[in-house]
Amino acid sequence: MSNENNMSRRKVLKTMGVFAASTALSASELTTADSLNLKSDKKMKVVAINGSSRKDGNTADMLNLVLGEIKKEGHETELIQLAGHTIDPCKACFACAEKGNCVFDNDIFRKLYTKMTEADAIVLGSSTYSADVSSTLKAVIERASVVSDTNPGMFRHKVAGAVAVARRAGAMNTIDTINHFFLNKEMYLVGSTYWNIAYGRLPGEALKDEEAVANMKNLGQNITWILNHLK
Repeated sequence: MSNENNMSRRKVLKTMGVFAASTALSASELTTADSLNLKSDKKMKVVAINGSSRKDGNTADMLNLVLGEIKKEGHETELIQLAGHTIDPCKACFACAEKGNCVFDNDIFRKLYTKMTEADAIVLGSSTYSADVSSTLKAVIERASVVSDTNPGMFRHKVAGAVAVARRAGAMNTIDTINHFFLNKEMYLVGSTYWNIAYGRLPGEALKDEEAVANMKNLGQNITWILNHLK
């Protein structure tokens, strides 16, 4: 009798388990399908920052290619160029703790940081200087890193993309510096068909890099896809 009861109990538990598993799977599949097909009508805000010391040069051209694809979906875009601006390095005073921004207002950083935190997606671009980003963009990254470290979560779940331009070499370090910032701030890093690097020295030369042009456009399309499915 005891064996029969045990067998009966096992059958009941097995039946319940199969039913529960199938129900959970169906719900999971439904949720996944819904989330994948969900396309929000909400228009998102994308800010691109050009760290090049040249205004409207090759880096600006590449960033505009990225933004152009995002604009096609009706999202709000803005290109900010750092050329002509001096941004001081971080003073490591940590006075920004729990204030949500840097306390020093002697350059454009505070306004720039506000635009970054208000954006849904951030694209950072730089020409390559000594195998890295420009000193101006490096100052932005360093100060933004400290402010967000002392005020956790300010960049969490934002969409991000990196763009670099070089005459010949060193651009991978430029991309790495930007990506390290994004990844360390819990951002969704978007890639493209290849490294987001263009080659050119004089203004307009990077637009002749056909592979780079296609790659930047694809980066913009990928950022758009993420934005359309994010909310």
